[in-house]
Amino acid sequence: QVQLVESGGGLVQPGGSLRLSCAASGSIFSIRTMGWYRQAPGKERELVARITGSTYTNYADSVKGRFTISRDNAKNTVYLQMNSLKPDDTAVYYCNGRLAPISTRSYSDYWGQGTQVTVSS
Repeated sequence: QVQLVESGGGLVQPGGSLRLSCAASGSIFSIRTMGWYRQAPGKERELVARITGSTYTNYADSVKGRFTISRDNAKNTVYLQMNSLKPDDTAVYYCNGRLAPISTRSYSDYWGQGTQVTVSS
């Protein structure tokens, strides 16, 4: 069974940095896209960053210049480096991947359980 396992969330002061990690486990045939979403209190879930292949990326306007998404294909892991954090970044961050398991070789969306990021002084 394919699963996404997240780590790296926590409490950080404004202006600080965090790095989130998401590792895809299980028997995976191919990974098309991996990304990060977030949901803040009272708001809908929104795309933060996405990486397709090894290099093609896109970001929400609110995080451009501050966040960087990267991917280690050998480890089936995606990272989100978050710098210059501010209170508005406080949210539950969810890892998302469009993956094809070996058993089916067809793509489906998978989600992690979420990790809390709190930016506060």
